[in-house]
Amino acid sequence: MTSLAPARHAVLERRIRLIVAGTIAYNVIEAIIAISAGTIASSGALIGFGIDSTIEVLSAAAVAWQFTRRDPERWEKPTLRVIAIAFFALAAYVTVSSITTLAGATDVQHSPVGIALTAASVVIMPLLSFAERRAGRELGSATAVADSKQTLICSYLSVAVLAGLVLNSLLGWWWADAIAGFVIAVFAIREGLEAWRGDACATSVGMLLEDEHDDEHHH
Repeated sequence: MTSLAPARHAVLERRIRLIVAGTIAYNVIEAIIAISAGTIASSGALIGFGIDSTIEVLSAAAVAWQFTRRDPERWEKPTLRVIAIAFFALAAYVTVSSITTLAGATDVQHSPVGIALTAASVVIMPLLSFAERRAGRELGSATAVADSKQTLICSYLSVAVLAGLVLNSLLGWWWADAIAGFVIAVFAIREGLEAWRGDACATSVGMLLEDEHDDEHHH
């Protein structure tokens, strides 16, 4: 297993804190814009996208809190549980939102702001996820890796909402984002279960993550 020098360990912890802070800031702005634009356009998908952003803030804040502790590893278990609950909440919301959209056949207005916002998220969220996951793996932090997956799930949701908005505007396919939402819910439940199982043996999860990538970091 790779053992990190104290200096490198501190650098990675600081990097994760910065990434998480950036994720929280972006998602707060994203939530405000999405919910406002969704309300104006009567778009359940956009409003849902904004609510999802608040769930992502919860997950990121949990990791930020963990890495402000003197001994972050000690708080691995409760933090993983919070992230798991955030995944389940996301899955529940997306499922209910999709069912509501299909049942109501909602007449969604064209939303240029919504399209621009989700397009930006399709680019920004995977970059944040990759950076956090890379640092988390090297540090051996199961919570940072789990949070990076949460961010990636949200980027999938960005793709689905963007596709739904574009298809609705161009072709009148109001149901497209609802169908994609069900697929995202399945991914969110799977990742939530993984995070929840990790809670039972958080230290082992961190060790396994380092072992899995030993060839990348051990020379």
